[in-house]
Amino acid sequence: MSGHNKWSKVKNVKGKEDAKRAQVFTKMSRAIMVAVREGGPEPEYNSALQSAIEKAKAENMPNDNIERAIKKGAGELGNAEFFSIVYEGYGPEGVAIIVETLTDSKNRTAGEMRYIFDRNGGNLGNPGSVTFQFDRKGIFVIDGEGKDEDEVMMDALDAGAEDLVREEDVFLITCSPADFITVSKKLQEKGYRFSSAQVGYLPKNKVKVADKEASSQIEKLISDLEDNDDVQDVYSNWEEA
Repeated sequence: MSGHNKWSKVKNVKGKEDAKRAQVFTKMSRAIMVAVREGGPEPEYNSALQSAIEKAKAENMPNDNIERAIKKGAGELGNAEFFSIVYEGYGPEGVAIIVETLTDSKNRTAGEMRYIFDRNGGNLGNPGSVTFQFDRKGIFVIDGEGKDEDEVMMDALDAGAEDLVREEDVFLITCSPADFITVSKKLQEKGYRFSSAQVGYLPKNKVKVADKEASSQIEKLISDLEDNDDVQDVYSNWEEA
């Protein structure tokens, strides 16, 4: 996915260097394992697993790794236990941040999240203190090069999507989380391939930050969160003015 479109700023998706590839695959494997344990190993009946697999494929994770993670989640190759925990907090200038984690140690992750927020001018909030500022949606990102916006819009709506927005070089398609599997299948049947596909958070309103120093601090906060091994996704309502 391009690092220059607005969605990449919402989610702050960074280009994954080769040195971080193993870390990315580890995070994807955890997400797949937890999804299997919570909803079963069949992606057609498990939207969380479908989302995790689509994200893994978008990161070019090999099919063998995906299958191994599914088997681990089903208890065939070990029984490590992970917990899904969402942290909410604020960065500089009142920017709202949601952090989705998977961890085998709740105490360790809670301490690390608090430390990262504190050292970057932010603070953790209580559950519900931030999520009301976001909508939870199925989110698909498609490369816009060579594609007609009206045609993509019609295909997306026919697939059951709610909306489509062009953001510079990509199309951002959204749907209800309950429709994620259906929309994913129908778009793929029409020949679309996703740069990103997941159920995640979109901000209802953006917070524009004009101060360059504050923006740098916010970017550092989000980057440090993403670099943490237990963090799966980071969302914010930050927008550079």
